[in-house]
Amino acid sequence: MGRAERDFIAGRDGFYLATVAVGGWPYVQFRGGPPGFVTVPDEHTLAWADFRGNRQYISTGNVAHDPRMSIIFMDYARRLRLKIFGVATINDVRHQGPSPSASAIPGYRAIVEREVRVEVKAFDWNCPQHITPRYTAEEVAPMLRPLRQRVDVLEAENDLLRLRVASPLADPENRPSQPQRPEDQ
Repeated sequence: MGRAERDFIAGRDGFYLATVAVGGWPYVQFRGGPPGFVTVPDEHTLAWADFRGNRQYISTGNVAHDPRMSIIFMDYARRLRLKIFGVATINDVRHQGPSPSASAIPGYRAIVEREVRVEVKAFDWNCPQHITPRYTAEEVAPMLRPLRQRVDVLEAENDLLRLRVASPLADPENRPSQPQRPEDQ
């Protein structure tokens, strides 16, 4: 894998992981964490700290039976998909801690149970044709900033108008009388 793949993976906050069950059926689940939780220590290896989850350990059991796995990294906003095929090794790290290439992310409050290392056998950038764009809150925030600023201005203007309407001089009964014009008499 080259620089493009490494940079792409570093920006992902999750991926879809497929393993093979004992009965031969595929098992797919989503793995997530903060961006950068998956590392690429070299051009042939992926690594990540495997955080405590629902404690079913289905993927872990599948890898013990058959270490082949497929991984799909998605960037819905830019309509990009990277598929990786590899052979996994899973190490229990609850006592010695994960290696630096799969260490916990500072400030991320998850318990690391295992380190997963994948020897990459092949990868492919997949066709974007049918990827529906989706956006995270972080991706949408810069687009919404001008709208939120405009709403703030309009709310301030509304507050000022409400004050004017609520003032005693806004009530026709309290307005100073104006001289009548001759045509109004």
